[in-house]
Amino acid sequence: MMTESPSACIKLKEGTHFAKCVLMPGDPLRAKHIAETFLENPVLVNDVRNMLAYTGTYEGQEVSVMGSGMGVPSLVLYGTELFKFFGVEAIIRCGSAGALRDDVHVRDVVLAMGASTNTGFPAAIDLPGYMAATADYGMLKTAAAAAEEMGVSIDVGNVYTSDFFYYPNEAAAINEKARATGHLALEMETAGLYLLASTLGKRALSVLTISDHIFTGEALSAEERQDSFHEMMEIALKTAARTKF
Repeated sequence: MMTESPSACIKLKEGTHFAKCVLMPGDPLRAKHIAETFLENPVLVNDVRNMLAYTGTYEGQEVSVMGSGMGVPSLVLYGTELFKFFGVEAIIRCGSAGALRDDVHVRDVVLAMGASTNTGFPAAIDLPGYMAATADYGMLKTAAAAAEEMGVSIDVGNVYTSDFFYYPNEAAAINEKARATGHLALEMETAGLYLLASTLGKRALSVLTISDHIFTGEALSAEERQDSFHEMMEIALKTAARTKF
């Protein structure tokens, strides 16, 4: 196992390692919060560029958590290195998303079964046609069961992964098309994670909290976000701990 990645973006602290499954919120401070709130005996394993990563235990199983940054390029950089150089077998994205459909509401937890995208990452795979970006079914099933056990409302379906938070032109038409084609929510990382895992023979899942609604303007307050995000984090942690490798 390498102690430092080729990009020098990950450097393991002496005597530390990553678990087989890593939770990846976008914000490294959220990674710190997850580790300190939910993990037993969390140990800081990486802090290069302040992209904090920790390894600890949850439900008696080893789990790691690390920030991914925002967008497909950042997640794919860290995800590639975790998969290829640090023995990681599965990554669970846990983050926020904007609802598109009328039957998806703030506070809902979305399990992304698949992800459409406008990102350029699929072109690098060089597969004729279009490669489907899909979750690992076993992890998806485990997450759905964990949510039911917790009494948490979930929506399962496709999301739309966009390279743009701010579109150069009016985004309304794009959002309308994504809604009309059945996408539950809009976010910025899932398709990249799913395609990366597929190309490397690894496993991946995206568990998302609806923090706002693209069309109604409804949004959670800071306090409400914290409560809802905790539900998402626990679903992701239970999935990580219950996934066998």
